[in-house]
Amino acid sequence: MLRLGSPRRGGPCGDDRGFARVELTAGRRVDQVNDAAHSHTLYLVRHGRTALNAEGRLRGHANPPLDEIGLKEAEAVGEVLARTGPVHVYCSPLDRAVRTAEAIGELCGAPVQADPRFMDRDYGPWTGQVREEVIARFGSVDAAPGVEPTASVLERARPALDAVLDDAARSGLDGPVVVVTHDAVIKPLIRAIDPSHTDLTTPTGSWNELVREGGVWTVVLVDQVPRTSGGSAPPGKPAMSPQ
Repeated sequence: MLRLGSPRRGGPCGDDRGFARVELTAGRRVDQVNDAAHSHTLYLVRHGRTALNAEGRLRGHANPPLDEIGLKEAEAVGEVLARTGPVHVYCSPLDRAVRTAEAIGELCGAPVQADPRFMDRDYGPWTGQVREEVIARFGSVDAAPGVEPTASVLERARPALDAVLDDAARSGLDGPVVVVTHDAVIKPLIRAIDPSHTDLTTPTGSWNELVREGGVWTVVLVDQVPRTSGGSAPPGKPAMSPQ
């Protein structure tokens, strides 16, 4: 893992540093996020928007920066999650995930580390192509030749969820862990834990709450989006189905 450094610690997590209060349009308010057993809580976050997202193109291992809306999304989700007191933020090594993770870490003084196990899916020769055009040609993105199989994504990312919680516990840290990654990683992870989540949208700048108890993962909240000036947020979808 690549350590990106510890952001400043100018005050307690969630203090007022010039950001407007962020509200959720649906689901539990952030001040209702479960405070019990924080060492077992993980927030799975999708990075902010990039130009390729806005154009409907497959990102994969391409490395576009956050656009103006993406920067606002990163700040908004950072403010929400900072109030839960994260002790560590992990992220994909791609710039869009790193910048989103740094926004979260900056707001609560948590260290940020890049972990290649949370890298986006590799779309091979179709990286940068319009998603709908790839689907029209092959029937699905999965069927396009040279695309990393979903099973391969899960093979690296699923054990990493346990690993980052275990690392925090071994370090004696008491608080939730945040992982900033990509929709092509988040969706299969959530469905592997709870297959009932067939309609995930995973917008940019959204977060999902997972809890591990006794080695068993539970999906608590999905598709949670802070309200930002960039647009309206879709409704949250609470879920309580165990693995």
